[in-house]
Amino acid sequence: MRLFHCGQCGSLVFFESVQCVHCGCTLAFSPEDMAMLALAPADDGDHALSRTWQRVTTRGSDGAAPPAQYQLCTNRTTYGACTFALPAADAQAHGGLCAACRRTRVLPDLSVPDNLRRWSQIETAKRHLFYTLARLGLLSTQQPGPVYEFLADVAGAPPVMTGHAQGVVTLNVAEADDDERARRRQAMHEPYRTLLGHLRHESGHYYWEELVLRAGHVDAFRALFGDERRDYAQALQAHYQRAPLPAAQWQPQHVSAYAAAHPWEDWAETWAHYLHLVDLLETAASFQTRMAIPGTTPDHAQHYAMPDPFAQPAPGFDAMVSAWMPLTLLLNSLNRSMGQRDAYPFALSTGALRKLRFVHDTVARR
Repeated sequence: MRLFHCGQCGSLVFFESVQCVHCGCTLAFSPEDMAMLALAPADDGDHALSRTWQRVTTRGSDGAAPPAQYQLCTNRTTYGACTFALPAADAQAHGGLCAACRRTRVLPDLSVPDNLRRWSQIETAKRHLFYTLARLGLLSTQQPGPVYEFLADVAGAPPVMTGHAQGVVTLNVAEADDDERARRRQAMHEPYRTLLGHLRHESGHYYWEELVLRAGHVDAFRALFGDERRDYAQALQAHYQRAPLPAAQWQPQHVSAYAAAHPWEDWAETWAHYLHLVDLLETAASFQTRMAIPGTTPDHAQHYAMPDPFAQPAPGFDAMVSAWMPLTLLLNSLNRSMGQRDAYPFALSTGALRKLRFVHDTVARR
């Protein structure tokens, strides 16, 4: 995630910041403006969080239009579970929910201990996904994006299965518990399992329908990923029943072992990896990261500047991949220095990179 600055004092702030630690100004991210707002009260509301706010601006007042007014998302004022704002003029029509929160149509029972924490953590990951999809131009009135149901297991009922169907992404809120997520990762022989990774993967199923099926690119997809008309349920059953595939059997053409289960999963895993790439490169570019891979002598060092995937003109796919490889090497090396697992436990083959390029080109021509 890129860096932001407080509109009042200029100090460094972050995507999830709700208050500037330097000047104390109230902060909120506006998805309509795709900007971090420094806010000041615009009314005399009884409660500091329920009032109407206006953006702090250093512009002169002569001839300037009145500052836009905002309200903080209801999920922030009620639960402390959001960091977004919405235009005050739209608040009543949307029940006070921001553009991200109103995509969640089912919540777990918040009276159950820990469900509020679980739901809040999932919403944090969802806002992160929302930001990236919006920056890629994939959220609009013509391209509304998926909606979400965050559910908890109930005694006597079938377990909640994470997945996507007909535009709805379902996530079991137990995934917000680190111990449960680690248990499932190990049981399924996965190298990586996070809330954000789940949401990125499941959004891929939605965008396959939007950007491949409805856009008429199915033949090109099948030539690269395989025929998605294979029995999906049967393919997943076979994947989970067999022993984990050796890397030599899946790595030459796939980003992960799970991607080898079915062409739809191959696309979703590749899509999630593309979002990993875009987000990490944007973060590195925001920090103006420059790095060198030392050689045997200083003259043989390889130097890299991290390209911003959202720059204009946008960098090409080859430039992004060229920076991606050393960046993930640095990321993993830093994690190992702290005694942590590799943050990016993957090695992309030539076949997997061809599929990543297909995703990149599909997004670019949306």
